[in-house]
Amino acid sequence: MRPCTFAESKVTRRSLLKSAAAATALHASGAFAWAGQTALPSSSANDARWRQTWKAALACLAGNVRHVPRYDQPVLFEGAVYPGIWQECGPHEGLVYGTLAKYITEHDPAKAPLKVARNNHMAFFALQHEDGQLPASIKTTEAGYGQIQMVVPIAATAWELSQLTHDEELLATAYKACSRWDAWLRRYRNTRGTGLVEGFCTYDTGHDNSPRWKGVPNRCPDADARKFPTGVGVPRLCPDLSATVYGGRVALAAMAKALGQQDEVSRWESQAEELRLLILAKLYDPHDAAFYDLDTDNKFVRVRSDVISRVLGEHVLKMSEVHDRTIFEAVWTRQIHNPKAFWAPYPLTSIAMDDPTFVKPIPRNSWGGAIQALTALRAPRWMVHYGKGEALKEMMGKWCEAIMRHIEFRQQMDPWTGDFTQADPSGYSPAALTFLEFARRLGHAPVG
Repeated sequence: MRPCTFAESKVTRRSLLKSAAAATALHASGAFAWAGQTALPSSSANDARWRQTWKAALACLAGNVRHVPRYDQPVLFEGAVYPGIWQECGPHEGLVYGTLAKYITEHDPAKAPLKVARNNHMAFFALQHEDGQLPASIKTTEAGYGQIQMVVPIAATAWELSQLTHDEELLATAYKACSRWDAWLRRYRNTRGTGLVEGFCTYDTGHDNSPRWKGVPNRCPDADARKFPTGVGVPRLCPDLSATVYGGRVALAAMAKALGQQDEVSRWESQAEELRLLILAKLYDPHDAAFYDLDTDNKFVRVRSDVISRVLGEHVLKMSEVHDRTIFEAVWTRQIHNPKAFWAPYPLTSIAMDDPTFVKPIPRNSWGGAIQALTALRAPRWMVHYGKGEALKEMMGKWCEAIMRHIEFRQQMDPWTGDFTQADPSGYSPAALTFLEFARRLGHAPVG
């Protein structure tokens, strides 16, 4: 779901939120209106398996609603071996959890799904530095500022949640915090003066153990996201980080309109469009039909990774434009939906299967090829938008089948077998959310 646009300019802030919330409430109630929504084949034994896995997923999430030392409200942890929340995924996971509210009985009001969803945003805003930097993570041990670690824009998920809940305080807080974050990124992550967003280290994009970042340190020097290491080809111009900022600016424009700050709307819209065009002009290679990082020698880092789907995740390609439609069809056919590239028997891989850098055998916590639950959870944000509902339905069925096989919630799986990596314990929130979101979209949510 992308931030809404409003035709009316002379309306109250409250009426804007109520109008936007009406459509979003249908999403939250399970009344999905997307292409190809049908239930999977059913039998009594199969139905029991769906119900059992559904209950197990809810239990997993309930167990992951916990406290961190630096924020006084419960948040939804990443779970398994990850004790805390990360900017790249925590706000998005909170939003998805919030949309499941009708299915969850929670006797503690502080742990209600929509309250937790709010906390997964407000915690980052509460710990924002004076200079505008948001934490990359908020863990039981520390709040981390040694990288930027962003994927789904926190501005976008905050905007969507404010529509769902009519929460004007969240809206105003998010607008101020995300505006300051955008200014910080503009100041410290545009050292080459291109207008694109730069990556300094592996953790900036959350791509642990990915060949994309081979030879580059995990964190920035001195755990300071304003600094970059020398001699390793950074700062890089990054398509996915730039797409995240683009999506954030689109959301900020929508927020400004809802808040009645009309003079800010056009500024955010024009800055978003400028960045979008730079991504297409500088970071797309038509020869490969792929988006790549551009290193300090202005050479593409030719590793075909889920950077591609992350760009699509923010709707950088506009289907109303012939040029963009051509790019999308090439990317979809040659990369995303190609069974030799990303469309494995269990899609989507984190590195194209026919890319020479694909890491085999698959190690734990690897964005070197493994299928990641985070990628799956993000897929509905773009696949329906681009008219790929049938492909999404296939993907969702594969994921649900793999999870129901052992009723465990783990980080990653083998793209050929659908077997989850067993090195770490079960209890990973993104996998539980993926099952619930996919089961709901496939018509397997409980009734009544």
